[in-house]
Amino acid sequence: MKLLSKDIEIGGVSVQKLREEYGSPLYVYDVARLKENLQEVQDSFLSKYPKTKAAYAAKAFLCGALVDLLAPRGIHLDVVSGGELHLAMAKKFPGERIEFNGNNKSTEELVFALRYGVGTIIVDGMDELMLLDLISRELNTEVEVLFRVTPGVDAHTHEKIKTAKLNSKFGFAMGEVARALELTVAAPGLHFKGFHCHIGSQLFEVAPYLEAMEKLRPLFKLVEEITGAPIEELNMGGGFGIRYTTEERKPLSYFVDPIVEKRSEIFGEEVPVLALEPGRSIVGDAGYSLYTAGTIKRLEGYPSYLAVDGGMSDNIRPSLYGAEYLAYNAQRPLDEGTEEYTIVGKLCESGDRLIESQKLPPTESGDLLVMPSTGAYGYSMASNYNGMAIPGVVFVEDGEAREVVGRQSYEEMYGRDLYL
Repeated sequence: MKLLSKDIEIGGVSVQKLREEYGSPLYVYDVARLKENLQEVQDSFLSKYPKTKAAYAAKAFLCGALVDLLAPRGIHLDVVSGGELHLAMAKKFPGERIEFNGNNKSTEELVFALRYGVGTIIVDGMDELMLLDLISRELNTEVEVLFRVTPGVDAHTHEKIKTAKLNSKFGFAMGEVARALELTVAAPGLHFKGFHCHIGSQLFEVAPYLEAMEKLRPLFKLVEEITGAPIEELNMGGGFGIRYTTEERKPLSYFVDPIVEKRSEIFGEEVPVLALEPGRSIVGDAGYSLYTAGTIKRLEGYPSYLAVDGGMSDNIRPSLYGAEYLAYNAQRPLDEGTEEYTIVGKLCESGDRLIESQKLPPTESGDLLVMPSTGAYGYSMASNYNGMAIPGVVFVEDGEAREVVGRQSYEEMYGRDLYL
């Protein structure tokens, strides 16, 4: 993002022009930044270390144009629903490079996945394992599986994005693994590969990953005792933190190098494939949200309420778990912030707040606001609450813009209503 005296450019394109052509609210992605983040995965992990694999976590953001960037780079795809799998199939993404994650896969989704030839099912619990065994027998097919386990690691992040606590809704408890392995060995269509462990999101320290690997160590020995062979793959998930406001984004190597070293310490020379699942760290800081300022309510002794034309319907993270962002006034991006604002949306909720408090240059109705680092979990968590249309998505690169997801129309929003 480049700040000019009376404008902001993203990917060499004026945000004012983007609003003129595509409207607001609007999601904008800097393709050069996407490519840089993908190259970091290649340089710091895949090319640097043997027996490694990276699977992009589709839940962060997914569209056809992004798949076009992932596919030729050899990146795998981590999906968590039939809908995400459908998009991958529509783009003819290689089935062998898809892993199916999630804690409550339906029969229909698992059949869908096996018929498409999804390479790996990340099994989340005993019920799913037995269901997958049944389906693989009925379809007379084979599939490779990882067991997601919860080792009881308290990642230092928001309570709602911790995923490896002992009471997590995700994964096998450590004590269930022996029985699950015995069932898998007896299942003709299931091939056990190893373990999956995702400890949380927006993490800035590597220690919890290493602690999780250490806690999984007894399971590695258990596998050899029951199956007679070592694990083939260890997937340590993602969750690498990015900068939203004042955080210091650490390079991927900060996480990767100690994790790889720990792999060698545990397994010696015959190491399993190490897989990681970056999502937010690829798309988060490449994305921006554009908003148009509307009403401004000034209160003595409090920040002024600055309402924009979007809100929690296009970025629910601040309302959901207190996520923090910054905004820039594109009319005066270099001017000093002298007035304090609470930036709110237009949804009928008091909690519809995008930024609790920030100083901006004096802002007027009609001004264009730019919010950086909204590339992850904005579009993918967007809703039609209050009848709000989901914004379009534009990719920008080298001074050119292209719309990759159209703005939702009212007709599309209500097209499934059978009484209209």
